[in-house]
Amino acid sequence: MHYSPTNYGRVLLAMAAVMSFAYATAWAVPTLYVVEVTAPSREALAPLLEMPYIISNVRDNTATLYLSPEEYERVCAMGFKTRLIETQPDPSGASEKSTGYTTYDEIGPLLAGWEVTYPNLCQVSSLGRSVNGRELWTIKITREPGLPADKPAVKYVSTLHGDEPVGTEMCLYFAEELLTGYESDAYIRDLLARTVIWLVPLANPDGHVSYTRVNANGWDLNRSFPTYSVDYLETWFDTGELGDAERQPEVALLMQWHAAVPGALAANFHTGALVANYPYDNDPGIPSGAEAPSPDDDVFQYISLEYATRNQPMYNSPVFPQGIVNGSRWYSITGGMMDWNYRFLGCPEVTFELSNIKKPNWTYLPQLWLENRDAMYAYAETAHLGIRGLVLDRNTGEALWAKVRVAERDQPVFTAPRVGNYHRLLLPGTYNLVYEAPEYITYYRDGIPVQEGPAVRVNVTLSDGDLNYDGSVNSRDAQCAVDAVLGRKVTYDADVDGRGLPATDIQAVINKGESRQ
Repeated sequence: MHYSPTNYGRVLLAMAAVMSFAYATAWAVPTLYVVEVTAPSREALAPLLEMPYIISNVRDNTATLYLSPEEYERVCAMGFKTRLIETQPDPSGASEKSTGYTTYDEIGPLLAGWEVTYPNLCQVSSLGRSVNGRELWTIKITREPGLPADKPAVKYVSTLHGDEPVGTEMCLYFAEELLTGYESDAYIRDLLARTVIWLVPLANPDGHVSYTRVNANGWDLNRSFPTYSVDYLETWFDTGELGDAERQPEVALLMQWHAAVPGALAANFHTGALVANYPYDNDPGIPSGAEAPSPDDDVFQYISLEYATRNQPMYNSPVFPQGIVNGSRWYSITGGMMDWNYRFLGCPEVTFELSNIKKPNWTYLPQLWLENRDAMYAYAETAHLGIRGLVLDRNTGEALWAKVRVAERDQPVFTAPRVGNYHRLLLPGTYNLVYEAPEYITYYRDGIPVQEGPAVRVNVTLSDGDLNYDGSVNSRDAQCAVDAVLGRKVTYDADVDGRGLPATDIQAVINKGESRQ
């Protein structure tokens, strides 16, 4: 309601209003009590934080929980001081339509209008449908959005919790500015020439419509993604198993999208606090309240600060120094999208809590946009840090789906299969990278200098051992490697592992030939 759709969009809006009757039937979401629980100390609160309850905030010795009536009784019996904040769904029958926020029925036509007006800048699609048949809309914004491109993809996903709609509005404000400002703003033109922006403004439309945290099946979506050490130990690249079966529909759709559209960077918008929360949210063996740093802790602190320093209320937090916090240090959760996206798919993600008030009065939205606008741009720019490049087949030039590892760090990233591009976020320093793909010889690039500013480009070609281009790997290819190592004149690149022409190249070709027999 804060935007200007085209006439076409207004027509679709009217149509959507009629069609919305199809979704008007009530759905039986379990009652949730939003409860503030205060213990004598943080230590006394610790056992409660380890219980399988939905926790949305922890501050000192007070936690905010979403509890079923039975859980509420059990928590009250623990003897802690409790305060009932609200009941969900709202017993009075209040819904999204009376709040002043953009409604679900308005979002689809709004995006459709933008697609009609700016066909060379955006594409609109649906990830699929929620439990109650509502679309999970997404908009892709970049120059020439229909063409595969060697650009980092930055993803903003909002409102996994239906009672946290501020991020939805921030995504819509951002999209509108990128599109309407493209012709007049040189920076926006440059950004969209270099970057792909993906927005999923409303990931839990059923919860949003009924103003409840959970989806129509009563599940907390940001506690429903696969959990490390329980559901997976390796990456999707290593196993080929996404793990989306039997997940909640909205979660499965997000998982499929994240896997199909590899991201260089992601953000997840929430409210109920004001902080940038970075991985890990959970690491096996580390209790809630203790630091759980990831292999890229330095990168996560940097990119979180890039957002927080441009959001002054966040940066000046009296609770979180400089407005950032390690997720586990704040409080541990399992089943969150952030850890799964980073660990399993190699996409760095930060959870941004945008307001201490879950759903502030809609009149505050323009001010919240002012507080988050520059931060959203700055965060998107961090996708251009570190090392980037293409990984291609040495003989054919075709793009490869490859794993890219920093030798000193455990967490890999992966190329986008259609283009072969990778984007490894790193701070200034010198790094050794390892490139791996099935059926190809592992390739090493050592001593890559990274400086401040745009990422250094390192393109590599991987060899399958077929040095003479005859379609097979055999003794003739091994002889090719021998000739190159002995310094004989050759017409092919026999450095198959990236470390010059030692005997390891010969052995690598021999090993690859044997593995194919």
